[in-house]
Amino acid sequence: MSSATLTVSPEDALIDVPRRIAVNGLAPGEEVTLSTHTLRGPGVVWRAHASFRADAHGVVDLQRDAPLAGSYSGLSTMGLLWSQAPEQEGASREVFAAEPASALATEVTLQRHGAPALQARLVQRLQGAGVSRRELREEGLVGTLFTPAGPGPHPAVLVLNGSGGGINEPRAALYASHGYAALALGYFKAPGLSDYISNTPLEIFETALHWLHRELRPLNGFVALSGQSRGGELVLLLGSLFPELVSAVIGYVPGAVVHSAQNACDPATGREGPAWTFRGQPLPHLWQNNRSASWDAWDKGPEPRRHANALLTALQDPEAVERARIRVENIRGPVLLLSASDDGSWPSSLYGRMVTERLAQFQHPYAVEQLDFEGGGHSIVFPYVPTTQLVYAHPVSGRLSTTGGSPAINAHADEASWAGTLLFLEHATQTPPGLQA
Repeated sequence: MSSATLTVSPEDALIDVPRRIAVNGLAPGEEVTLSTHTLRGPGVVWRAHASFRADAHGVVDLQRDAPLAGSYSGLSTMGLLWSQAPEQEGASREVFAAEPASALATEVTLQRHGAPALQARLVQRLQGAGVSRRELREEGLVGTLFTPAGPGPHPAVLVLNGSGGGINEPRAALYASHGYAALALGYFKAPGLSDYISNTPLEIFETALHWLHRELRPLNGFVALSGQSRGGELVLLLGSLFPELVSAVIGYVPGAVVHSAQNACDPATGREGPAWTFRGQPLPHLWQNNRSASWDAWDKGPEPRRHANALLTALQDPEAVERARIRVENIRGPVLLLSASDDGSWPSSLYGRMVTERLAQFQHPYAVEQLDFEGGGHSIVFPYVPTTQLVYAHPVSGRLSTTGGSPAINAHADEASWAGTLLFLEHATQTPPGLQA
């Protein structure tokens, strides 16, 4: 058997850097299998595999070659990462490490004639060289601050999670690795906070914005908001309520209206109770006095259920929609919306259009962009993490549902959305405050 080499280049880099995985020294036309193995979350093994045929020079190169069969199909340089699935059915869906901002190490194995032959290592980092991490526990704030290398000042980003709660350290760490001081802020299901989204006071975020401006003194006073799902609803809401504190808004699969507590609710107040309060009063929300809203499409729908179907019934009452609509026209900065047409959690494509149309109606004097991914689902994250777990039990309600999309399309959305976000932030930070983008 000829002597072969397996290479991964670069071996160690940020998670959003694509790698070249290649095998040299095979026999011409030889069929081999490449597999990956990554330990994620609470010690769960995730795997993928694919078979390839060497070219006339005995080379397999994943930048050039599509697999013959395996965990993914079609040409995809990083298919052996995004197509990974947990080894055990029903295991944790957490795609990051046990320590959320820690590096992920993947073993790449070459099998020839059915036997393991060679191994290589692939390391994906969220926290780049020189990025510092510190926990924030002051003024009632619960979060983690990631600061880029170098003296600064740096532009800043406030990072908010969705209905799963917690503190989104991976995204904040990656923002910091690209030059942004990033505060991942928890507002429920975080140390010392409520287990539920119900009756979350928006003053938490007002305090956080003041803290960022005062303590970090960001470059040119730039503070962007970046939120996912309920966090995407939240960043539009905060930008509309505190326009003097917000320089730009990035909404991942956002909502265009204020929603009730839904599946992350406190059982004592229920899913139709308020999610947000401001100055001591609950905000009007979509389900409130809604004449068309029905949970039947969610409660009685076939498994896996699509939460979006219930929300579509609520959107049929124009008066309720108008009462709950987020006044995005008050935002004083550019807006980026990242949405998907097969979003199973809520209709983010429609919500994105509602926001862009509203801003156009008011002749918003800043850049507005919607990147809408046809056939994509709700779980748009960033590049080169597994996208295979489309059906899940909600972390609060426990209901089995689908986020929508397909693994390959969602992997494309992960990659393209992150490239779009970095470009958006680059332009936003270079535009002098108050000037049209």
